[in-house]
Amino acid sequence: MSTRGRSYGYVGPVELKAAVRPGGGGRRIRSAADFDGWIAERSAAELAEPFTFVVDTDGALRLAPRRSEHVACADGDMVLSAGEIGFTREAGRWTVSEVSNHSTGYCPDVTSWSAVAHALDGAELRRPSGFTHEVVFRRCPDCQEHNIVREDDFVCVFCGGDLPETWNVDYAV
Repeated sequence: MSTRGRSYGYVGPVELKAAVRPGGGGRRIRSAADFDGWIAERSAAELAEPFTFVVDTDGALRLAPRRSEHVACADGDMVLSAGEIGFTREAGRWTVSEVSNHSTGYCPDVTSWSAVAHALDGAELRRPSGFTHEVVFRRCPDCQEHNIVREDDFVCVFCGGDLPETWNVDYAV
């Protein structure tokens, strides 16, 4: 694994990936100027909700409206992280108010935070010290279904099998 972190492949419904149109992904944000241009185009209604984000394999933040699919935001490519992110304006600057790794299409591990932090730092956005809401994803070794682990209960909600303690969602792992 490189210093940039693990790459995550898309593990969601194949029909969503098949619907991805090249070049239609999220807006790449590599600087404060990129973010300022993108955020200026958002409506008050959009700003009231979190946005869909991915960190692409080049380390750039990509942003799209909340109801966008992560795989579309990523142009169907692998990512270093994915989830939802919200912004607020504080003391004349944009700040990340909330950020999670909640993406059932990529199911990134909570360790993907370092890629998110690096991308946010590159865009000069104030940020929390970690995900404000961590989602723990596991694939059941028995039935192969993807699970969200709640309250440290590592039991498959589909078949009752034990889930591993370590991240295992990507089939290539």
